[in-house]
Amino acid sequence: MAEGIMKKLYGQECYIQSVGVKNDLEIDGFAVTVCQELGVELSRHRSRSFDEMQEWGDDLSSFDLVIALSPASQRRALELTRVFHLDVEYWPILDPTGLGESREARLDSYRQTRDQIMGRLIERWGPARES
Repeated sequence: MAEGIMKKLYGQECYIQSVGVKNDLEIDGFAVTVCQELGVELSRHRSRSFDEMQEWGDDLSSFDLVIALSPASQRRALELTRVFHLDVEYWPILDPTGLGESREARLDSYRQTRDQIMGRLIERWGPARES
């Protein structure tokens, strides 16, 4: 969600790559649904892990900032970047996975997460840029 929302808000202004501690391969359908409500297309997004990122040749030293959305991703990012001059920020964002009994309750949890991410992005980089 964070990568898609960031691209929607700020376009090609910066290079962003979404990465996780592990690769779940497919993006969560609830995430796709709540992001579509904002015009953010995630259905073709493929998640990848830190290990895959390195295997595919993406050099972490070429990034300026890593934003970790979970304690596990923060730990992994700090491990991988300890020899690079780059900042790692931790944003405690709700993990909506498995929350809610009904479809609507689950969607509400994902909306809350989406809105937390959007709020943090705007707080950090300002309002959306004109397309």
